[in-house]
Amino acid sequence: MNKPLLLSALALVVAACAATSNLSVGDPVPYPDGYRQWAHVRSMLIEKGHPLYDSFGGMHHIYANDAACEGLERGDGAYDDGAVFVFDLLHADSAGGAVTEGARKVLGVMHRDADAFASTGGWGFAGFGGDTRDNVVKDPAQGCYQCHTGRESAGYVFSTWRK
Repeated sequence: MNKPLLLSALALVVAACAATSNLSVGDPVPYPDGYRQWAHVRSMLIEKGHPLYDSFGGMHHIYANDAACEGLERGDGAYDDGAVFVFDLLHADSAGGAVTEGARKVLGVMHRDADAFASTGGWGFAGFGGDTRDNVVKDPAQGCYQCHTGRESAGYVFSTWRK
């Protein structure tokens, strides 16, 4: 095997191991490097007049890694450890009859690890502000999980797999 091919294979193995590794209780939710190459689940635009506009107004894109996609495809509300969803929230810019993506507001992350995040339904939550890796979620139980409890039967996940 030539050296570039060997290095590429090694990088894939390392990435796969990192994606499925378990976190320890109290570990922070990691930044989801490479999430834009994951499956795009859906998009949504929340405009003025929507009850969640003040908190979540703008353009939403939802991404899921392979483990999260498997849970979505099963549709039973069960997600294996290592499942990760990304909620990419951007400003929505309107001009000339078109709505386009603006600057990022927050990159929300749900990371499944039943043991490490047992107190929040097995999910760890983070919100990376703008284009930074600064977690702006200070209390995941109140800032994120509280809203997700209404989706317990769906594994605390709002998104569904569009068929």
